[in-house]
Amino acid sequence: MTLLWVKALHIIFMVAWFAGIFYLPRLFVYHAQTDSADVSAQLKVMERRLLFFVTPFAILTLVFGLWLIIAYGSAWFAASSWMHIKLLLVVFLYGYHGYCFKLLADFKHDRNRRSHKFYRIFNEVPVLTLFAIVFLAILKPQF
Repeated sequence: MTLLWVKALHIIFMVAWFAGIFYLPRLFVYHAQTDSADVSAQLKVMERRLLFFVTPFAILTLVFGLWLIIAYGSAWFAASSWMHIKLLLVVFLYGYHGYCFKLLADFKHDRNRRSHKFYRIFNEVPVLTLFAIVFLAILKPQF
């Protein structure tokens, strides 16, 4: 029963984390498009608050995910090739999350040099990664 609670919490925190990393790049799109100092100032506040709000969800997703891996055991982990690929995608997402801090700093100091088109594409990266992770976790293909 405990394992089901851990799995539920892992999913809940993952959903909350993804909500943030879906929305933050959308704010970057708006920020890259604006010429208004007032709008830029408001977006800086929103971006900072959002990223710092969802970072604990990213950490808790990791904590409960590792708990699940440990609970299932090393034999299960070694036999689950789909999990290795999933974890590579998860590592990529944590890198994406970290890169958002760099982009946040660029906007904060008015150093952004990227277009709104870049951020529109950047916004799709976690969506596509989520699709791959969910398919791997549900289908559990063996490679």
